[in-house]
Amino acid sequence: MDNHEEVREFLTSRRAKITPDRAGLPAGSRRRVPGLRRSEVAALADLSVEYYAKLERGSLAGASPAVLEAVARALQLDDAERAHLRHLAQAADGSDALTRPRRRPPARQWTPHRSLQWTLDAITAGPAVVGNGRLDVLAANPLARAFYTDLFANAGNQRNLARFNFLDPASRRFYPDWERFADMAVAILRREAGRDPHDKDLHDLVGELSTRSKEFRTRWGAHDVRIHGTGTKRFHHPAVGDLTLAYESLDLTAEPGLHLTVYTAEPGSPSEEGLRLLASLAATEDVSPAQHPTA
Repeated sequence: MDNHEEVREFLTSRRAKITPDRAGLPAGSRRRVPGLRRSEVAALADLSVEYYAKLERGSLAGASPAVLEAVARALQLDDAERAHLRHLAQAADGSDALTRPRRRPPARQWTPHRSLQWTLDAITAGPAVVGNGRLDVLAANPLARAFYTDLFANAGNQRNLARFNFLDPASRRFYPDWERFADMAVAILRREAGRDPHDKDLHDLVGELSTRSKEFRTRWGAHDVRIHGTGTKRFHHPAVGDLTLAYESLDLTAEPGLHLTVYTAEPGSPSEEGLRLLASLAATEDVSPAQHPTA
């Protein structure tokens, strides 16, 4: 991915989101842009208009941490956007070489070391998976394999949650809040593109999804980024019905670039009972859709 283009489109898209009112500036008249002007961002960041224009044209190489912080403050970037800007700057001047995730075999060839799989299998109260920034599901405990039954059932998904989200019709049933999941998936991929711009597998995935999905293409152009850390999501499992689950995602120190995500249900809730039922079904290898009575 071209770093200059990434920087240019990211900064211009952030500038377009900040209205003069949000920035504490007078709106004025005859504005030709939806957000701030370049000159206004430059003034807020205490930079010359010429230098900020150079940054926004994609020339981040050599920008100091103080300059990046000033731009982030002027554009009111959140934590994920600030990290993305730092990654883009590191890629621009080549200082990202030591911070990139180390090259590993393709997802279809990677297997977890024994102790990692033992750790996954020891988690029995909720689905647990190991994934990467491309949203590949690389390893899972038995409950996660039952939970993601549609993901694993379709070979075309290649155990990738972004492919599942945008190319598999089953995702529309599995995710009651499909639009939210679509936004999150693209924002995670966009952040990974900034963190590791030399990832060929990611380039190929983005190219495939951009070609095959208008929904993906539109979201990719928004340049939104997201850190996937903690939260709550709703699901509709074909065998046990509606589930509301909390999740925690933790980076794996021994496997740079990978993370462990565990889903749990509120104690005593219907979702906890649903997970217990799913675990029971998984133990008998029966996770077929639940039978609903006809009207």
